[in-house]
Amino acid sequence: MAKLTSRATDYSKWYNELVVSADLAENSAVRGCMVIKPYGYAIWEKMQAQLDKMFKETGHQNAYFPLFVPKSMFEAEEKNAEGFAKECAVVTHYRLKNDPENAGKLIVDSDAKLEEELVVRPTSEAIIWSTYKNWIQSYRDLPILINQWANVVRWEMRTRLFLRTTEFLWQEGHTAHATKQEAIDETVQMLHVYADFAENYMKLPVVKGVKTDSERFAGAEDTYCIEALMQDGKALQAGTSHFLGQNFANAFDVKFTNKDGQQEYVWATSWGVSTRLMGALIMAHSDDHGLVLPSTLAPIQVVIIPIYFNDEQKNQIDETANHIVNQLKEKGISVKYDNDDKQKPGWKFAEYELKGVPVRIGLGPRDLEKGQAEVARRDNLSKEFLPIANLSDDIPLLLEDIDASIFEKALEFRNSHITEVNSWEEFQQVLEEKGGFLSAHWDGTAETEEKIKELTKATIRCIPLDAQNENGKCILSGNESSKRVLFAKAY
Repeated sequence: MAKLTSRATDYSKWYNELVVSADLAENSAVRGCMVIKPYGYAIWEKMQAQLDKMFKETGHQNAYFPLFVPKSMFEAEEKNAEGFAKECAVVTHYRLKNDPENAGKLIVDSDAKLEEELVVRPTSEAIIWSTYKNWIQSYRDLPILINQWANVVRWEMRTRLFLRTTEFLWQEGHTAHATKQEAIDETVQMLHVYADFAENYMKLPVVKGVKTDSERFAGAEDTYCIEALMQDGKALQAGTSHFLGQNFANAFDVKFTNKDGQQEYVWATSWGVSTRLMGALIMAHSDDHGLVLPSTLAPIQVVIIPIYFNDEQKNQIDETANHIVNQLKEKGISVKYDNDDKQKPGWKFAEYELKGVPVRIGLGPRDLEKGQAEVARRDNLSKEFLPIANLSDDIPLLLEDIDASIFEKALEFRNSHITEVNSWEEFQQVLEEKGGFLSAHWDGTAETEEKIKELTKATIRCIPLDAQNENGKCILSGNESSKRVLFAKAY
């Protein structure tokens, strides 16, 4: 098993090697696309299941809308169309035919040109709002609270597994409301759902905030976001929730009759997270030995590995191990007994360490004699001997402790990497030498924001929701500012 490049040596190379070595994903034959392998997909399924539960608990239902969007429909909301134009894949023909000059080769049938080109969805607002027009006539039809689990295509030039791929998996919520306040409340509610999921299930501390005008979603009036910090000091946008106002209702003429019998345009939101969360989970917690996963998202929470030298010992260990497995499963814990004899215990130890299994139990003949088992934690690589008779009580508590420890470590790192800066020189120095979030004054202009990005590659990640009013001077222009924002280099 090849050793991973260390994070300190080359963080990007470490990440790429880890994703492949831990059997999470690999590049596909299609440029910019990925194959999510079973172990990686199992983590995504756990994320999906928990998020889906949280969406349904807040009144949302799942539906599914087409992958293809007629070009004229996509163009209806101009800002949205302009914002995604450069990333769109477009279907122009509907058939191939045999090339008469090259047997076995196929060419585009020039006679099969579509009357109207189809955009492969980069996001679904257009197709969904054209549908909502048929669903909404009266205030009695509102609100509509819909989510879909889907794939989207955004033609990326520079790709990286999970973080940025041409095709990726996500969920996108699209809701319709009778009043502006209802829509704003929905937007904020879903932001808090995302933050709750990130912190309580991914064990990833996040900053909740609002994007600047230049960073917000194309077609939105406001974009709320959760921003997380990776171990290399770069930020990662982990989820967004958009207040769309009446922009899409206007574009698709979606009106309803209110209680007073008057016609009004509907108010809208959209919100989403994607398989990019997989990248965040990997980069926020993992180490030079491999993945570090919280038990809340680990496909295997506990693995038991037998250590024996003959069949008699194996049979004795099998009996004890199977008893432990049944006890832990009764507690709702996902446990694997790896008694496959094709690999030695040392290989298995390294393999499950690489894959981030939170707890490893080693069982040998001497352990049975002493009535104890060696229990290893993946988060800090510590080991201890625990009584076999108490494992069904000790392991659940240990998993809780591991999860709390993972979160606290990430929180301590994040908090120690939020730095207040008050001058341009200080901003540049901290950005290059320390990284992380830089809390700084900004004059509120797009020109200054763009200039800072051009000079340093740092962007305004968000205006924190809990930002206090504080008079100051913009770090670049020196103009008046009333609030600090968070800058960072980002993925």
